[in-house]
Amino acid sequence: MDKSICPRFEKAMGLLSQRWTGMIIYQLLSGPQRFCNIESSIGVSGRVLSERLKDLENEGIVKREVFPETPVRIEYSLTEKGKALEPLMKNIETWSHTWLNA
Repeated sequence: MDKSICPRFEKAMGLLSQRWTGMIIYQLLSGPQRFCNIESSIGVSGRVLSERLKDLENEGIVKREVFPETPVRIEYSLTEKGKALEPLMKNIETWSHTWLNA
């Protein structure tokens, strides 16, 4: 019996286990948000948030939309691929309420 881990599962766990990535996805489940809202809501540094958002955008999980206003408004939202993570995030939320102390 082959006991190696599926490469796709390993890639998914590597992506989702990056610090702040799960929190960013969870925050965006409530809808499109601006950078400053995400930053203040989860307490991540701007530099790290920028890196994670770029990674998630490159993976097709997050969409960055620029609105040509003055000043320019940029919003981040989940793509269909990102929204497909909602059941996983809700299951982790339920599990944490059941099994972890705050």
